[in-house]
Formats: sequence, C-alpha cells, structure tokens
Amino acid sequence: MLVRWLLAALHLLAYGFALASILRRTWALRRASVPAALRSLFRADTRWGISALVLIVTGLMRVFGSYEKGADYYLHEPLFHVKMTLLVLILILEIPSMLALMRWRASVRKGVPPNLKNARSYARYSVIQTVLLVLMVFAATGMARGIGLPAGVV
Repeated sequence: MLVRWLLAALHLLAYGFALASILRRTWALRRASVPAALRSLFRADTRWGISALVLIVTGLMRVFGSYEKGADYYLHEPLFHVKMTLLVLILILEIPSMLALMRWRASVRKGVPPNLKNARSYARYSVIQTVLLVLMVFAATGMARGIGLPAGVV
C-alpha cells in the first residue's frame, strides 16, 4: 500500500516538474539567439528529460507492476489509450528538439557557436507538448474517476 501511494505521488509530482521544465525550456528557446543564453536552456532541457523519464518509469511500474489495478484494467480503459496517444505525440515532437539540442551541446563543448536559427520552431513544438501534457493530466484524472467506462465497471 505504501509503495502504491509513493509511486502515485512520484508520478503526479513528475507531471508538475515536467510542466515547469517544458515551460522553462520554451522560454529559453525563444531567447536562444546567442550561445551565452544556452546554459539555462540546457538546464531546463535536462530537467524536462529527467521528469519525462520519471513519468514513464513510474507509469510503467503502475501499469505493469503489481502496485495498481494491473495491465488488464488499463488496457481496457479508453482514457488510458488517449493518455498513451498523447504521450506518443509528445515523444514524436521531442525528436527534432532533442537532436538539435544534442548538436548544440556538442558545438558548445567544442567551442563552436551552434546554429540557433531553428530555436523558435523548437519553442513552438514545446508549446504543443505543453498542451498535450496538460491534456494527459485531464485523461489521468478522468481515468482515476472512472470517466469513460461503462456504468458499474469502476
């Protein structure tokens, strides 16, 4: 019971940290016109990555571990499918930003100014990811309250 509670708390806290981190990364991307502005961007991106990893790991533990209702429940829950679709969209949108930030980090390490011309595009992707993350919270809270299930299933 204690582990179940702690996993749920970590999962929920990770949403908060993810939201704060992606908002900070969006802000930093909008201001990434010079290499000197990249330090805060890299920090925000690292925090976003860590919080996303915590979300995914705790989510997998809750679905496939013996801590919650089990995979059978989740796989038959319509809002779970919505939540996973949103997660996949977030991950797809992350690919271009992640690759660019990896190149930018490598450039900075080599002492070469990175090409920041697409930073604003990556900021727009982050805005979309933010909206999708908020929608995931709505799907998760709806799932916790049995919304979307036939009457008497909860």
